[in-house]
Amino acid sequence: MFTSLFYGLRREGVNVALTEWLTLMEALQRGLANSSLINFYYLARSVLIKSETQYDAFDRAFLQCFEGIETPPEITAEVLKWLENALPPRLVDQADKKPNLDWSLEELKRKLAERLKEQTEQHHGGGKWIGTGGTSPFGHSGYNPAGVRIGGQSVNRSAVKVAAERAYRDFRSDETLTTRQFELALRKLRLLSTAVEGERNVLDLDATVDATGRKAGMLELVWARERKNRIKLLILMDSGGSMNPYQRLCSQLFNAANKSTHFRDLQFYYYHNCIYEVIFNDPFCMKRNSVSTYDFLRQYDSDYRLIMVGDASMGAGELLMPYGALDWWAENEEPGQVWMQRLASHFEHCVWLNPIPKQYWGRVEGRYTIGLVSEIFPMFELTLDGLNAAIKKLRVKR
Repeated sequence: MFTSLFYGLRREGVNVALTEWLTLMEALQRGLANSSLINFYYLARSVLIKSETQYDAFDRAFLQCFEGIETPPEITAEVLKWLENALPPRLVDQADKKPNLDWSLEELKRKLAERLKEQTEQHHGGGKWIGTGGTSPFGHSGYNPAGVRIGGQSVNRSAVKVAAERAYRDFRSDETLTTRQFELALRKLRLLSTAVEGERNVLDLDATVDATGRKAGMLELVWARERKNRIKLLILMDSGGSMNPYQRLCSQLFNAANKSTHFRDLQFYYYHNCIYEVIFNDPFCMKRNSVSTYDFLRQYDSDYRLIMVGDASMGAGELLMPYGALDWWAENEEPGQVWMQRLASHFEHCVWLNPIPKQYWGRVEGRYTIGLVSEIFPMFELTLDGLNAAIKKLRVKR
């Protein structure tokens, strides 16, 4: 039953276990979906999905599986007949017992004009006048199979419409970061502020409650090291050329990081394609506003965390050859690869964030240089998953 949904979820990257699927089948056998597609949508999502980051994948799979499904006409007729007999008399207006499902525009205008002419006050919960709730064909927040919503919002959406809205697309962890997600990602960087050295002199309340519960109520105090704002971060961003499609993304990262208060020191610098004798203070990469790379290394100690941001896509000569820089004034007597290795050797913690999805690293035009740079810096995608992995890497010395 619903095997197409099972395989659809697998195609979308949701690893549904067989035990979870059997649990869903048992829930259906017990009638927990109440023969409703919208109920099945929420039931399946609650049983099969373990993280909100997979909600959007579930919506895509559900939409592919159930899109286009409509209620058969004979079912509609049966439901209308049941409604005539089942609704309390106070909610049913005799004139509207047999709703016309095919109102013409002229008839709709006529009926609406009649109701407006006769109605003199607010109306809620009834079956004729324009208002809210009830079974009136005009109004909102109620139910009428032939009704026309006036104002308000729909409250009887189908499951396919709910899935098609994809309200959780911003929760995906495999998407390139957006403005909203940058804020969330930078909050995750606060994990780096946890001290790894020093005396454990602060009571960890959550861990204490957990440890006490595991010992059946016998108190066990768990102590943690004090969290201090001692993390220092350097971000070097590639600017221009093949990075132009990612300008907005990098600007969002810059603005979000500048608002951050999670770090003892945070500095931004720029480069074009590769690191050479100078590093730039602004994204225009002009020599008059640059600093010597040697001075840069002397200024920032090895305890700074270094994050390189760039697509690592360039001509092979820019990375491997002396004088391979594209700027006419550059004097790079040593290949860019040598300078990259100097940076990676100087900083004990460093990573590279690539805005190109990882699945294309081996297929894009710059795949050769991407491979070479990834041998120097641990490389991750510029996504939430990639940033989480990069954070873990930044906590470990190379």
